[in-house]
Order: sequence, then structure tokens, then C-alpha cells
Amino acid sequence: MTPSGIGRRAALALLPAPLLLTRARAALPDRPLRLVLGFPPGSGPDVVGRILAEGLREAVPAGVVVDNKPGAAGAIAAQEVARAAPADGTALLFGEVGQLAMAPSTYARLPYDPARDFAPVAQVAAADFAFVVPTTVAANNLADYVTWAKAAPQVFMGTFGAGTPGHFGAAILANEAGFPIEAVHFRATGDAMTAILNGNVQGMFGTVALVAPHVKAGKLKALAVTGPARSPLLPEVPTTTELGRPSLAFDAWFGLVAPAATPAPTLSSLDEAVGRALAAPALRSKMEEAGFRAAPRNREAFGAHMRAETTRWADVVKKTGFRAIE
Repeated sequence: MTPSGIGRRAALALLPAPLLLTRARAALPDRPLRLVLGFPPGSGPDVVGRILAEGLREAVPAGVVVDNKPGAAGAIAAQEVARAAPADGTALLFGEVGQLAMAPSTYARLPYDPARDFAPVAQVAAADFAFVVPTTVAANNLADYVTWAKAAPQVFMGTFGAGTPGHFGAAILANEAGFPIEAVHFRATGDAMTAILNGNVQGMFGTVALVAPHVKAGKLKALAVTGPARSPLLPEVPTTTELGRPSLAFDAWFGLVAPAATPAPTLSSLDEAVGRALAAPALRSKMEEAGFRAAPRNREAFGAHMRAETTRWADVVKKTGFRAIE
């Protein structure tokens, strides 16, 4: 029986390392694990996915490979893993909030169902956003920005694509504060950054890692961060919750899911392997250096989080009047 007050992972950590590894490996596949990513090499999900893969190699004797399957906002990769056979844990989706929680509400024809087709393995990491404005905007805090936006003839908000967290963050801010916006969707990150640096758009939610160098160089102003705590990359910038706007507390999270029919012992062994990898200080440091924070959740907690996030984003999509992408 697990000691009172000690979680499953904490209790497992009390076991001798060789015994723990033997137990965990017993239910792991005897073939290499394939982490399928729906985004290209060098993208944010790819960077954090490869850091995880490196951390898992010690716990997975058969090895770990990263398989990039970009396209259709991650739907191609998700569909491939959903249909993978046999469902033995060798094909895993390294997915993110868009694929696993937002897509059911933002796409009219989704070729997979996150709730039906996947079994959660573990949440791995998260990336927080910062709301930034060009230096030409006469606002040094979020309250000033709202005042400025209400008086402006038109406010253009840059996004990294329709139906993304940053897009809905802009919509939530505008709806709650009471000013209209025109969303400008960019497919390329570089194009979006050029637009806001040049003042062609007057606001944008970008990941902290992406915008922090420009803020520190004095080329952009950061008015808020969306994470649960201030970012070490922008420690002087308050969180949206501190500023009285908890509805703007959101992040881009990443985690592993397996085909729904994967055996429970295999899921548990994979979960334990991920937990041990994320406990390593060196791995956490690599994530932080890349602009992510380790955000571990075991498979039960991750499953609950996926369900809660799916409900939350469905409500946001409905309130913003977003039209589902065909």
C-alpha cells in the first residue's frame, strides 16, 4: 500500500534504482520507441521533444527516435499514431495543446478524436506567453494598453495562426476589455515578429522564449505573462493573474499520448520512465535554456488536464465566435 500522503511517483522514488528500472522496463516494448511530432525540425515542439527523447534513452533499452510528420497543424502525426498497430507503446504522439485540446473545437473535420483515440501517458513541459507591444504604442502596462486600444481607430493583433492559443488570448483580452481588434494571422514566426517590431500590428501573444530577447533589447514592451508565475526570462513582468485577468492565464503544454488500445501496464511503465527523466536536473536545465519549463503530470493527472482544457477551450471558442476551420 502506498504510504499516506506520498504519491505513486514519490513512493516509487524510494525504491532502489536498479529494482525500479527493472520493474519499469518489464512492461516497456522491446523495440525502439518512436516519438511522432506533428511539427518540423527546429520548431518549439521539436526542440522539447528531442530533449525528452534524450532523457528517455537511459530508461528505454531499445532506444528512442524522433519522427517528424509535419502538416495540417499536427493532424497528420496525430492521425498516424491514433491508427498505429499494434498498439504496443512503440508509437507515441508527442502532442501539444492545439492537437489534443483545441482542435476538436477549431476544426470542422478532424481526422481523429483526442478523447477516443488516445490514452494519456504523461505531460512533459509547457511554454508561457507574453503579451508584447511595439515601442510606438503609448502603453507601459496592461491597463494603459486597454485605455490606448479603446481610443485607437483600429487595433491589429498579430497571431501565429487562426485557432491558436495566442489568437484566442488576443480575442479574450479584447472581448473582456471592450475594444475591437482585427486579427492578422501569420504562418511564419519570422513574419509575425517582423510585423510587430515594425509596428504593423499593435499587440501579440508570443512565447516568452521568442519575445524575451527583443524585450531585453528595448525593441518591444512586455506588459504581461500568462504563466502561473513570473518568468525567469522576464522577471519584472507581472502575470495576467496578478493584473486581475485570470482568464488570460494559459500556456502551450506538451505531452505524450499512445493509441487508445495500449495495455495499461505499458502506459504505466512509460509514465514512470517519463517521470524519472523529468526529475533529472540536467534535463530541466536544458528545457529552461530552450524557453520551456518542465510541467510533469502523470497519466491520470494528464488525462484530467486534457479533458479540462478541452472544455475550457471549447467555451473560449464559442464566446469568441470563431468559425471552425474546414
